Amino acid sequence: MQAELTQSQNHKITQSPNFFASVRDDLKSALQRDPAARSRFEIALLYPGLHAIWIHRVSHWLWTHKAKLLARWLSQLARGLTGIEIHPGATIGQRVFIDHGMGVVIGETAEVGDDVTLYHGVTLGGTSLNKGKRHPTIGDRVTIGAGAKVLGNIAIGADSRIGANAVVVKSVPENSVVVGVPGQVVKRMTLHHAGDAPDLNHTALPDVFANAIRDLLTRVDELENRVDGHAHPHTAPYTLVGDAWEEVDYAI
Repeated sequence: MQAELTQSQNHKITQSPNFFASVRDDLKSALQRDPAARSRFEIALLYPGLHAIWIHRVSHWLWTHKAKLLARWLSQLARGLTGIEIHPGATIGQRVFIDHGMGVVIGETAEVGDDVTLYHGVTLGGTSLNKGKRHPTIGDRVTIGAGAKVLGNIAIGADSRIGANAVVVKSVPENSVVVGVPGQVVKRMTLHHAGDAPDLNHTALPDVFANAIRDLLTRVDELENRVDGHAHPHTAPYTLVGDAWEEVDYAI
């Protein structure tokens, strides 16, 4: 899956529109994905996420044309101005929107597809000292929530949602939701497709651990009832009632 995703994105990037057409698409995309946006002029003037993307397009061109020192200098200038660090070697698709953006880091060999949304504190990081591909590949229309870390040479399938503060260290199939540390993959029940409205609900996350514990407690009750003819009261201090843990003294 990873090789296919990478090849697809490289093809798109070679067919990308010119710089000014990309800027128009970026402004339109920001209006669609940020309810606080009021006009294209305001977005162009005040949105650091777009400023970082625009500067990256220039620095990436310099990087691919062997002016690597100048490209790195420009990327560091963008980091100081926007709080967003994108290595000039990274490959960024069309209509990528970085909301707020402070603390976003995108590594050298990262590849980001079209219509991707990143929130503040996102890291697309590497986990290897090798010079080759060591950063993630992000598919089209992926949303990565605030503070999430996607680490290593892995692929995030298209139309997936990475929950806030998740740590993703393995590849993710298309149309998945990832939650927790380390990230747990949950297959979507309602699929997202190209042409659908952007999926920005990165706080709608299943609690896979609470569900597993609830199922385990139910199963224990069933087994005790089968063996003894009646259920035993739970003596453990951790009791899940609805969506809340009760009878727990957290000293708060």
